[in-house]
Amino acid sequence: MSLLEVDNLHTSFYSDDGVVKAVRGVSFKVDKGESLGIVGESGCGKSVAMLSVMRLLPASARLNADSIKFDGRDLLKKTPKQMREIQGRDIGMIFQDPMTSLNPLFTIGNQIMEPLKIHQKLTGAAARAKSIEMLETVGIPSPEARLKQYPYEFSGGMRQRVMIAIALSCNPKLLIADEPTTALDVTIQAQILELMSSLKEKFGAAIILITHDLGVIVNMCSRVQVMYGGLIVEEAATEELFYQPKHPYTRGLINSLPKRDNKSKTKLVPIPGSPPDLLKPPAGCPFTPRCPQAMKVCAGYRPEPAVVSDTHRASCWLLDGRAAGKGRR
Repeated sequence: MSLLEVDNLHTSFYSDDGVVKAVRGVSFKVDKGESLGIVGESGCGKSVAMLSVMRLLPASARLNADSIKFDGRDLLKKTPKQMREIQGRDIGMIFQDPMTSLNPLFTIGNQIMEPLKIHQKLTGAAARAKSIEMLETVGIPSPEARLKQYPYEFSGGMRQRVMIAIALSCNPKLLIADEPTTALDVTIQAQILELMSSLKEKFGAAIILITHDLGVIVNMCSRVQVMYGGLIVEEAATEELFYQPKHPYTRGLINSLPKRDNKSKTKLVPIPGSPPDLLKPPAGCPFTPRCPQAMKVCAGYRPEPAVVSDTHRASCWLLDGRAAGKGRR
């Protein structure tokens, strides 16, 4: 059964330069207890799509969707007050930068206890006891002493653990992790991912993991969506995506990964060019200017998702028999 269903999501930002169409018709589902990975370069719309689901957009943003249903409830019909009851309680979020996500003016204890007091109506003593329990759960030593400390007294990895503790403190049904390993060294990255995986099993929450690194999601997610230019260009089971990528952008991401057993010492293959300007989004496939297999039809018309298998879809004209092999550059 689907926990989250997003249908035809559009999110735009109004600025002095024009309208930035950051998300351009995204639809997806997340089942209860599932781990979904969303990958793509910076600026492709990953974070904006999830902030839209959470209704945490700035005043300059405009959100439109046919529906955003969470646990059977349409979030588009919720008032700001009703959404605040859902945010943090039913949907937890680990924000992108652990070094700046915590408020430097409040102790760690105050920041963990706040959602417990608001959503679970715990008293001061009970909230403090639960906070200590959560710090122990995420592997922070001497939790009682740590409650009295401020964020500047924690390392980046420790701050990320605190963010996870806050996000999980109310036992949410869905956890959104936005680049949870950003700015952390490789060893700490591995610890954080292992921690999230074990906590997922303990609490039974579904996870949406946002990242630009395909390597991060291999052992974390059962299904992957690849975003580019505000669109989902490919979606598949994780193993299928890695062994049978169909969209040229997905293949580019995989080819740019360093190989662990690179005995031939081959160089990494970068993706040339830059992502599209979403002030003036392209009419066709947004990857066309960077695609080595682009055809004439790619620039003028957006391809519909093609069914590769029961668990695999990709939006590419190369998968359409009417266009494949015709008019290539």
